[in-house]
Amino acid sequence: MFGHVPRALWAKWHAPDARGTIDLACRCLLAEYEGGRRVLFETGPGACFPEALRERYAIEAGGHRLLRELEGFGVLPETIDDIVLSHLHFDHAGGLLAPFDKDAPPALAFPQARIWVSRPAWERAQHPHRRDRASFLPSLQALLQHSPLLRIVETPGPMFEGVTSAWSEGHTPGLMLARIETSAAEGAPAFRFASDLIPGTAWVHAPVTMGYDRFPECLVDEKQAYLDDAMACGDLLVFTHDPEVAVAGLARGDSGNIQAHGAADHLVWQAA
Repeated sequence: MFGHVPRALWAKWHAPDARGTIDLACRCLLAEYEGGRRVLFETGPGACFPEALRERYAIEAGGHRLLRELEGFGVLPETIDDIVLSHLHFDHAGGLLAPFDKDAPPALAFPQARIWVSRPAWERAQHPHRRDRASFLPSLQALLQHSPLLRIVETPGPMFEGVTSAWSEGHTPGLMLARIETSAAEGAPAFRFASDLIPGTAWVHAPVTMGYDRFPECLVDEKQAYLDDAMACGDLLVFTHDPEVAVAGLARGDSGNIQAHGAADHLVWQAA
C-alpha cells in the first residue's frame, strides 16, 4: 500500500498486525438530489467472494455491508439511479454484485442503476494486464457487457448535472475521479472522490504511492496537479480506503507541502 516507503516510516501512519497487514476501509459516497435522484459513488467489495477468497483478502464477514448501510438510511438498492465507478477493481466494484450464492448465478445488486465507467477502465477490465488480472471479476464484466444499464464515459469532463470527472492514468487506465458540486451558491463546498489516486490521508503527501500503481512517477505528477487544483477550488477530498478519515480539506504545512486539514471520520452534509 505504500510502494517504496520504508516500513519503519509507514508503520507510524498505519500500524500493521503480526502478519504485516493493515486496516483499510472501502468507503462509498451517496448523493441525494432534489427531485429524488440518488447517485452512489463506488460500491466497495460487497460480498461476492466465496469464503476462501474472502479470507485471502481479509474482507470482513457479515454479508454485503454497503446494502446494510444503505438500508440503515432507508435506501433500498432498487432506488439507486446511478452508480459512478472510478474503475473496476474488485474493492471498488465488487459491491455491484449480489451476495455470493454457490447455488445461484451472479446477479446485479442494484437492478435499476445506470453504471458509469470510463472507456479505458472498461477496456482494461475486459483485457487486463497479467500484473492486475486478479483485481478484476470476470463474472461482473460478463454481466455488465450485456446490461442496458452500462454507460461508457468516453472523455473526462461533465457527466451529468452536478458531477464532472477528471481522469488519471498512474494507478490504472482511465481512473475516473468524480467531483460532486453541492450547490450553485458561492462558497458552497464541492467534494472530490479521490479513489486510488489518493486513497487516504497518508497518501496526500505527493511522493507516497502504492505497489499496485502501474506508473508511480506519472501518478505523483497527476496527484500534485490534482491537489493543487482541489486546494485552489477549496474542495474537500473523500477518501475511499482510509480507516479513520472519511473526508478532509487541504492546507499547506510549514514545509509548503499540501496536507490533509480538518479531517472528519464521517460525512453527512446537506445543502442549504
